[in-house]
Amino acid sequence: MYMQTQTFNISMPKELVSMMDLVARREYKNRSELIKEAVRVYLEERKMWNEIFAEGEKQAKKIGITSEDEVNTMVASFRKGA
Repeated sequence: MYMQTQTFNISMPKELVSMMDLVARREYKNRSELIKEAVRVYLEERKMWNEIFAEGEKQAKKIGITSEDEVNTMVASFRKGA
């Protein structure tokens, strides 16, 4: 499978670049490979969290929870054993 690529420039603090280069060397990768992997992992995690929050909102709506304050009250009540 051929994937089109796009080149772009980014600015990063020198300390972050140094840390990135160290990790890249240890993993036998170049900067580009490391950045691609980091972005891919971030986007996958973001998607997972969005799905979790969407399911939580769906379940909250199903049982009539309308605010985060209601959730906090329910959690506090549960923790007190009420």
